[in-house]
Amino acid sequence: MADLAAFVKVLEEGGVLACPTETWLGLLADARNDRALERVAELKGRPADMPIALLLPDARAVAEVASSPSREARGLMEVYWPGPLTILLAAKPGLSPRLTRDGKVGVRVPGPSPAADLARAFGHPLTATSANLSGEPPLRSAAELPQAMAKGLGGLVPGVSPGGAPSTLIDTTTSPMRIIRAGAIEFDPAAL
Repeated sequence: MADLAAFVKVLEEGGVLACPTETWLGLLADARNDRALERVAELKGRPADMPIALLLPDARAVAEVASSPSREARGLMEVYWPGPLTILLAAKPGLSPRLTRDGKVGVRVPGPSPAADLARAFGHPLTATSANLSGEPPLRSAAELPQAMAKGLGGLVPGVSPGGAPSTLIDTTTSPMRIIRAGAIEFDPAAL
């Protein structure tokens, strides 16, 4: 990605980017910056009680946002990351309420995509919410963004997302683990 350093600078300054992921176009912002999180929610029209999941540069970055994952959660990470599997873990104290619900945070290491390149270059958790208005269908490219949303962004990362199923969402804080949203990675619930 030619402008990787420029996009990282936008994130460091609290800006929000529209960026292709391995599933859909996402809104990426520094998850450590409360102002950036509020901007993401504002752009989407996202209610405060809907947490924003996170993209991580790698599995080690789980330690920035969550307590130690269970053995089962670590097994899922080893098999399915990088890729479209969002795992709910026990959130570390002090995370923004925009990122958590019921003491849990959703995280994933994205599969091959501009978002994965950007997450690695940035080196810290980024927001991982789809770049669409809340309740509207997800988008594949920046060309599909509503004009008001596009105007509020700090940049548009080039590329087109493949679309398809969203990331699978699994709660690893329960025993047995529970599939919250079926998605790109299929599991037999009985195997969990």
